[in-house]
Amino acid sequence: MQDKVFLISNAATKRIEYLIDKNNYGPDTRLRIKVDGGGCSGFQYSFDFDTKLDKDDFIFKKDTIEIIIDSISMNFLNNAKLDYIDELGAASFKIKNPNATAACGCGNSFSVNL
Repeated sequence: MQDKVFLISNAATKRIEYLIDKNNYGPDTRLRIKVDGGGCSGFQYSFDFDTKLDKDDFIFKKDTIEIIIDSISMNFLNNAKLDYIDELGAASFKIKNPNATAACGCGNSFSVNL
């Protein structure tokens, strides 16, 4: 089932490791990325830590961390890349998504041509 691609930058990996350690999450904690309807562009990303796996989840590993994405969200995220941007005014996770045809200014919502 794992014929999909999702990339994770070194900066994102380090930040996820930091957050798991800081919050004393267990070793089976993963970052779940999901695409939901909504946002100013039609779809929006959500990020949460999760210890459960569903049978349709895709798992992507880099170093000590794992990202999980459900199969519906994976349709929107194939070949995308998770990055962590730390700038003077803000710091956040960003997804560079080649499937998005438009995005809002904050980068948390996007649209696609169906």
